[in-house]
Amino acid sequence: MIQAGPSPRIVLASTSRYRAELLRRLLPQFEQAAPGTDEVAWPGEPPGARALRLAIAKAEAVAALHPDSLVIGSDQVAALDDRLLDKPGNPQNACAQLAASSGREMLFHTALCVIDTRQHRQHTHVDLTRVRFRPLQADEILRYVEREQPLDCAGSFKCEGLGISLFETIDNHDPSALIGLPLIALARLLREAGVALP
Repeated sequence: MIQAGPSPRIVLASTSRYRAELLRRLLPQFEQAAPGTDEVAWPGEPPGARALRLAIAKAEAVAALHPDSLVIGSDQVAALDDRLLDKPGNPQNACAQLAASSGREMLFHTALCVIDTRQHRQHTHVDLTRVRFRPLQADEILRYVEREQPLDCAGSFKCEGLGISLFETIDNHDPSALIGLPLIALARLLREAGVALP
C-alpha cells in the first residue's frame, strides 16, 4: 500500500453523468475524460469478459494522457440469456427490450479498472447483478418509457428511479454496481492506492 500523502489526481475515464454522480458519493473532486474507445462486441465474447475488456480499454486510453494519476474505467454489459442488450437509443427499442424482459431474469456485468500511473499498477473487479422482472403489461411498459425516458441505459430502465417498480427482485453484492459503478470495490481499490476513505 502507498503511504498516506497528498491525494493523487483522480480521473474518471467516462463522461457518463450516472457514473459521475456515483463517484461523487466517494470523492468531492475528480476530473472526467472521454476515453474514445471502440465499444463493439467481439463475436462469441462472454458479457463479463466484454465488460472487463472495455473497462480496461477505457482506463488505459485515459491513463496514457494523464500521468501521475489514478484513472478509473468502468463498463456495464446487460444480458438476457445469450443476447447482449445495448442502450436502446429510442422509445421503440426500449419498449421492445422491456417486453422481452417481462417475467425473466436479466444479468448485469459491471466491470471496474483502476490504473495507478504513478506505480504502473492495474486492478480490476467485475460485479454480477441478477435482476428479475415482474410480468409487465404493454401499457405499463409504455407509461414507464414515456415517463422516465431510459434511452441511454442498458436494459432500458433506471433502477435508481421509477425503474425499481418493474422488478420482483435484485440480487447482488453492491447496489451501486447496477447503476454503473461498483462503489464498494472502488472504495477498496482507492484505499489501497493511498486515497483516504472515508
